[in-house]
Amino acid sequence: MPTVAIVGRPNVGKSALFNRLAKRKIAIVHDQPGVTRDRISAPCLATTIPCTLIDTGGIGGTLEDGFAEAVTIEADIAMQTADLILFVVDAQDGMTPVDLDLGAKLRKAKPPVMLVVNKVDDDKHTKNADEFARLGFGEAVRVSAEHGKGMSFLTEKIDEFLKPLVGEIEQLVAEAEIAGIKLAIVGKPNAGKSSLANAILNDQRTIVSEIAGTTRDAIDLPCEFAGERFTLIDTAGLRPRSKRDTSVEVFSAMRSERAVRRADLCILVVDLAAGISSQDRKIAQMILEENKPCLIVLNKFDLYHPEAPKKARMEEATEHVKRELFFLAYAPFVAVSAKSGQAVDQVLKEVLKIRKGAQNVPSTGKLNRMLQDAMQLNPPPSDRRSAKRVKLYYATAAVEEKYSVIPVPTFVLFVNDKSLMPKSYESYLSNRLREFNPVAGVPIVFSVRSRDRREWEKRDPPGGARGGKKTS
Repeated sequence: MPTVAIVGRPNVGKSALFNRLAKRKIAIVHDQPGVTRDRISAPCLATTIPCTLIDTGGIGGTLEDGFAEAVTIEADIAMQTADLILFVVDAQDGMTPVDLDLGAKLRKAKPPVMLVVNKVDDDKHTKNADEFARLGFGEAVRVSAEHGKGMSFLTEKIDEFLKPLVGEIEQLVAEAEIAGIKLAIVGKPNAGKSSLANAILNDQRTIVSEIAGTTRDAIDLPCEFAGERFTLIDTAGLRPRSKRDTSVEVFSAMRSERAVRRADLCILVVDLAAGISSQDRKIAQMILEENKPCLIVLNKFDLYHPEAPKKARMEEATEHVKRELFFLAYAPFVAVSAKSGQAVDQVLKEVLKIRKGAQNVPSTGKLNRMLQDAMQLNPPPSDRRSAKRVKLYYATAAVEEKYSVIPVPTFVLFVNDKSLMPKSYESYLSNRLREFNPVAGVPIVFSVRSRDRREWEKRDPPGGARGGKKTS
C-alpha cells in the first residue's frame, strides 16, 4: 500500500490535515507547536486509492533547540519512506525561513512532493498563499483542514499521484510469489538476530558483532528449506524511542517497522539468558498491533541455567515466556542457540506449521456455531446504562490471501450495537474461538459492526442462509 507522509514545520496544521484525510480524530490538534512528538500512521479513508498516512510531526528534535533540526529530520524520514510527500505550509503566517530550508531539502527528494497551503480560511489569505510559488513545487493545493475547504480537490490530486503506483503494487504481489514466505527477524539490539539468520543460511551473509546496533538496514536474504522458498529480513535492533539519538537510528527503526508490516510472519528473537525485557515486550506489542503472525525464538538457550537438566530449563523458560509475553499468547516459541546452531532447524519447521494451520479458516456455518456456543455458555454482560446486551446476528471470516501467504482472517461480527461489546467480552470470544479452532502463530482479529435487526431481517429473512445463524 502506498505511503503518504505529511511534512511541515510545527503548527502549520499537519495533524488537522491528517485527521481530515483519515476521517478520524487520531492526531492531537493544538495551537502549541510540537504537540505531535511521535510518528502516527493510519489508513487514508478520504482517497479513492488506498494508502497509508504518516504524520511526521516533531520527530528527531527538541523544540527548545529551534525548529531547523526537527523539520530537517522529518524531511529525511519522509524522503526515505514515503511514496508521496505532502509539504504543508501556513497561509496565515506566510513564508518563513524554516519553510525555505525545508523546501530546499524536499526539492532533492526522490518521492514526488505536493505543496499544500493550509489555513486558507477566506480571501484575505489568498495573497499570502501566492508567495509559496517560489518554493518551486508547481501549483499549490489550497485548503483549510480545520473547516474542510478544498479537501475534495486535494484527494483528487493525491489519487492522481498514486494512480501510477497501482501497477507497481500489482508487480509487488507477483514478486511476493518469488520471495516465498517473508520472515522479519526482529528484536532488541544484540539479541542474536543476525546470528540466527546466518545459522539458518549456514553462511556468514550478515555482519555479526557483539557491538549492539551493527545492523542498520533491513536486509533481504533468500533461502530454501524443505522445498519451500523463504526470504529472511534481518532488521536493525529496535531500541526505545528515547534512546534513538541520531537520524540514522530513526531511519533504521522505521525500516525495521516497515519490515514488520511487509512480512508474512515475524520472528521475535529474545535473549533468553538475559531474560525478557520491557523493550522485548514493546516490540511484541508492535507485532500484535500490526496483527502479524509470530514465532518467538528464545535464543542463547545454551546459556540459560546451563547446570540444570534440559527438561527443567525448558519448563522454566516456558513459564517465563507465558508470564512476560502473556498478551502474545498466540505465538508459539522454540528454544535455540544461534551461535552453536542448536535446534535452529526447528525455526523454519515451525514457520511451515504456522502456514499450514493458517489455511484452516473456519467456514461461515462453523464460525457462527462456535460463537453461538460461546455466547450461550457465557452470555455477554448487560450495559450499565441501558441494561441492553450485545446480540450477534451473523459472523463471517474475511480473508485477503492475495497479499500474504500466511493470511490473517478478520472475523466480522454483525451485532445490534457495537458499543455494547466490551473489550473483555471480545477477548473472551477470542479465547473461545482459539479453543474451538486452535491455530498457533496467527492472531485473532475481530471487526464488530452495528446493524439494525429489521434491516438485517429484510435482507436475510428468517430461515434463509443467514437467518438461522442468529443468536442472542
